[in-house]
Amino acid sequence: MMDYIQITEENLEKEHICCAIANNKDPQVMAKKEWMYERLKEGLVFLKGDIRGKCFIEYIPAECAWVPILAEGYMHINCFWVSGSCKGHGYANDLLERCIADAKRKGKIGLTVITSEKKKSFLSDPKYLAYKGFRRADMAKPYFELWYLPFEEQAEMPQFRECAKNPVCDGEGFVLYYTGGCPFTAKYVPLLEQWAKEKNIFMKVMKIDSTEKAQNAPAAWTNYALFYNGAYVTHEILSEKKFLALIESL
Repeated sequence: MMDYIQITEENLEKEHICCAIANNKDPQVMAKKEWMYERLKEGLVFLKGDIRGKCFIEYIPAECAWVPILAEGYMHINCFWVSGSCKGHGYANDLLERCIADAKRKGKIGLTVITSEKKKSFLSDPKYLAYKGFRRADMAKPYFELWYLPFEEQAEMPQFRECAKNPVCDGEGFVLYYTGGCPFTAKYVPLLEQWAKEKNIFMKVMKIDSTEKAQNAPAAWTNYALFYNGAYVTHEILSEKKFLALIESL
């Protein structure tokens, strides 16, 4: 039987964050906890298994979500991750059921989550979502889908904002948008800048540092959005090897 811990302002400092298991001096942990501290005041919930592993769900009222969606009255799932030794024990079902119960207690009309037709890194598994009753509500290029789980059939269908449906941006070379919502950006964004500089490749980095900027971002997935010559490239947080392979392909 798994015990679950909800992160609060009071225990944020001492509790580990499942997606970034390291000490509090690690830049990834510091960045994630700094971002979370402000979001907790806006209704963010981070619920995790009492285990040192990736077993958690993070959600927030959609009006405060750092993604470009229109979903008034919904609760938005930022991240839902159960992996490794935590899989196969029913923990994902436990976390989702607790999220649903909490959303209903708070008077929400349903849940939303961003995924894709086929499973992609950093996005929730569409097969699992479909199994749990989620439906596709909207799409944004090149592969993002907004799914929802209404608590009442008459609940208004959520949608992506127009700014994100056809992702483009101004500027030549690489342009990278990112947030502090994913701890891995604190490590890999500076490295990406460094690698680009070493290769004499122009890169402009834009940190999304407010809810308003996130909700008006030029791509559906705001934690990490890489463009090249104005065209969308990927939401995947790139390692040096993958970035160099991308440069060669472009």
